[in-house]
Amino acid sequence: MYKFLNEINSPDDLKKLNPKEVNILAKEIRHFLINSISKTGGHIASNLGVVELTLALHTIFDTTKDKIIWDVGHQSYVHKILTGRKNVFNTLRQYGGISGFPKRSESIHDHFDTGHSSTSISAALGMAYGRDLNKENNSILAVIGDGALTGGMAFEALNHAGQSKKNLIVVLNDNEMSISKNVGSISTYLNNIRTNAIYYKVRDDVENLINNIPAIGKTVMKTAEKAKDSIKYFFVPGILFEEMGFKYIGPIDGHNYSELCRVLERCKKMSGPILLHVITKKGKGYAPAENFPSQFHGVGSFDIDTGKNISTKKSISYSEIAGRSLVKQAEKNERILAITAAMPEGTGLSEFAKNFPERFFDVGIAEQHAVTFSAGLAAMGYKPFFAVYSTFLQRGYDQIIHDVCLQNLPVTFLIDRAGLVGNDGETHHGSLDISYLSTIPNLIIMSPKDGLELEYMIEYAVNQEKPVAIRYPRGSAIIIDRNMKSDIYTGKGEVIYNDGNDVLIIAVGHMNPSALKVCEKLSIEKNIKSTLINPRFIKPMDEELILDNVKKHKNIYIIEDNTKIGGFGSQVKMLLNENKILKEIKIIALPDKFIEHGDTNTLYDIYGLSVDSIYKRIVKEYEEDIRNV
Repeated sequence: MYKFLNEINSPDDLKKLNPKEVNILAKEIRHFLINSISKTGGHIASNLGVVELTLALHTIFDTTKDKIIWDVGHQSYVHKILTGRKNVFNTLRQYGGISGFPKRSESIHDHFDTGHSSTSISAALGMAYGRDLNKENNSILAVIGDGALTGGMAFEALNHAGQSKKNLIVVLNDNEMSISKNVGSISTYLNNIRTNAIYYKVRDDVENLINNIPAIGKTVMKTAEKAKDSIKYFFVPGILFEEMGFKYIGPIDGHNYSELCRVLERCKKMSGPILLHVITKKGKGYAPAENFPSQFHGVGSFDIDTGKNISTKKSISYSEIAGRSLVKQAEKNERILAITAAMPEGTGLSEFAKNFPERFFDVGIAEQHAVTFSAGLAAMGYKPFFAVYSTFLQRGYDQIIHDVCLQNLPVTFLIDRAGLVGNDGETHHGSLDISYLSTIPNLIIMSPKDGLELEYMIEYAVNQEKPVAIRYPRGSAIIIDRNMKSDIYTGKGEVIYNDGNDVLIIAVGHMNPSALKVCEKLSIEKNIKSTLINPRFIKPMDEELILDNVKKHKNIYIIEDNTKIGGFGSQVKMLLNENKILKEIKIIALPDKFIEHGDTNTLYDIYGLSVDSIYKRIVKEYEEDIRNV
């Protein structure tokens, strides 16, 4: 089916092809990607956009010794195909299969594990220093997108790298997108570079002039270089990268393989830090992805002809409920504002942005800034809601402590994707948020059992004059109680199942639907009578409710989709210890490890959080207790 791709098993095979053959290979790779990802799901638009760039990088460099760091890493599929993983690509992001991101444990060609943005230049610079300390001689490259360049860490690294004078190549993959369309002055700056046609004509004329000067001494060459620079300064705003100590090259067509190879070969021979500006099109070669790149950033299985998701959507998602609830509250309260870090669609804020554009702020990939920006708004009397994935909120931890909670400012964190998120794996699971947030004074932490309770929690947060965090999972938000009591507004938890006192289960957030099924199954199949508590408030917890019920039960279980260390179960144990209640608390939670990629049902089952796993454990331990009496 594929004339050239079938013969590619390593980058050495790529190097045997001529440019015409490589261009055919590029088309074959795009066809392969579209067909494969339509079945497994994954990040398609970003990978279609870097086909020629990846081919050129592997043509000019040898990744058994040269090191390419892919920022974020979701665009490394072509790299994986070229480095021996083509034949297992059907396992992409599946449990036991290959990761959707670079992993050092997966291949000698993967030199740094990535998954979050704006880290590549820092890692590459560290490697450059390590290379020189080891007295080695190899190339080190960071491939970073223009969206990731908005992250502050990228500029910290650029600042250091420019001062260091280390041999380092930063490839700026400029497609005008991160997940959503880029915003901010950096995006405007890059757009000015892309579109300034006058500058390119004059620049090229000056470069031709310089190249044709005979070898008559360094003085003339320096003068000519200054002339070229003066043209740049006149026509391009800022010359930001050169002022930071980089040799700036570009922008060049990121889909012209021959030109990319020529320029990369030139960069390889140059000394000092270099920034190569490459223009690509996200979704290149597949019309639905080209036309709607944000929708094709990360996808499930889809129909190739239409581009439509073929999965049956069961119900509204937690993200959508959060977004709609915030719109509803904002209609009543003009002090409510919404903030996102480059993810309005992913966090459900698109409707808010449409209805209240002047009260919506997309700060780019800059979570630290987003937190403190929200604090500033709160200090001016507003009610900012920062919607962010759990795994990305980790990046603003100091700001949560110092800029929000220390000052007791009413910022609400809508923490999406809490718990296990599935196929994106270790870097994207939200399995640490209860642990890392619970230690912070002044912060109210809540977790809804279903979609309706999330609505109520958002309304509750609007009426608080202190920081609030609401954590909820990815996916469909079923409703298990349409007759919910209003005691949520008094900071109370609730008993949602009370069949007897054999077993007490305290389930956090969306673990309640599973726990409810467990309780029903225990009663029907084993005549084990149980009580189920939905605490609602992780902090401050409803101590009275928990203590009263703990005293009535011998077998007590805490179920949560957080790591066991520092989670809600740990806090309940501490509560019992402080009240001198000597009872064993059994915590069913995630282990002290980074959880691999795989669909959530598989992972919940493996780690003991599925309905069947919880049921079997409780039955086994309950029956053992009966026998030992």
